[in-house]
Amino acid sequence: MMKAQDMTRDFASAAATLSEALPYMQRYSGAVVVVKFGGNAMGDDAEMAKFASDIVLMKQVGIHPVVVHGGGPMINDLLGKLGIESRFVRGKRVTTKETVEVVEMVLSGLVNKRIVQAINDAGGRAIGISGKDDDLMVCEPDDPELGFVGRPVEMNIQIIRDLYLAGLIPVIAPVATGMEDNETFNVNGDTAAGAIAGALKADRLLLLTDVSGVKDASGEVLTAMTPEQVRQMIADGTIAGGMIPKTETALMALDDGVRAVVILDGRVPNATLLELFTEHGAGSLIRSTEPRVKPRGLRQGDSGL
Repeated sequence: MMKAQDMTRDFASAAATLSEALPYMQRYSGAVVVVKFGGNAMGDDAEMAKFASDIVLMKQVGIHPVVVHGGGPMINDLLGKLGIESRFVRGKRVTTKETVEVVEMVLSGLVNKRIVQAINDAGGRAIGISGKDDDLMVCEPDDPELGFVGRPVEMNIQIIRDLYLAGLIPVIAPVATGMEDNETFNVNGDTAAGAIAGALKADRLLLLTDVSGVKDASGEVLTAMTPEQVRQMIADGTIAGGMIPKTETALMALDDGVRAVVILDGRVPNATLLELFTEHGAGSLIRSTEPRVKPRGLRQGDSGL
């Protein structure tokens, strides 16, 4: 049984944590934060509930969170059950007419509504849409060899603004409309999140991954980088493998007007809250401009919003 003294100490620690977070909550009040959710956490009910709680807290303190999700493992699972063989080119799934129907069913149906329900269960008000709703995301083929895999070329994001200004939390499946013949396209989740964040001129794009962040040549996680440093690390091979498309998404989002992008480990409890509301953050922050003066309480390379 916990003693009264121990309980008082725990409550005092919680109160101190909230007090320390206040300046960050004030700084981000009214900010648009796009969060790409994916990885192993999507298949775990407990992890999903923790993520949903963090998103609801963000909304509660005045942030406008916009959730964009993936769903690769769930797609693989259903394709396997249906006996549809997956083919890959340079590590990317070839999406046929048959496959894209399964992709849309999984992403817009199963995955999207699970996230919406989890946020609602946590006390939020979420609504699920896809890139096809109100022609939010219009695409053209990214690579002829990949079939119905799309690259966003036109963004119509008023529907997102309407939702978050109405107090709702948009949850977006990366399925899009084609430029011709109303085709359906599968869009990489990171790519979709970057395009949406760029169109919204978001204050932050948080890319949740299954790694701790971008690492230097010695294996240490870098907490802050410039686009120039990222490009050099890609060129010299320090950034390799699956981290290349994530950092390239970050660079494109910055070019489109996002203030900063953070690549962080979604497996860490309360990762999004640690990133937004603490001094040390929780991943690798990439931003275009260096701060003129480093305010107190900000890590090197960050200048608030």
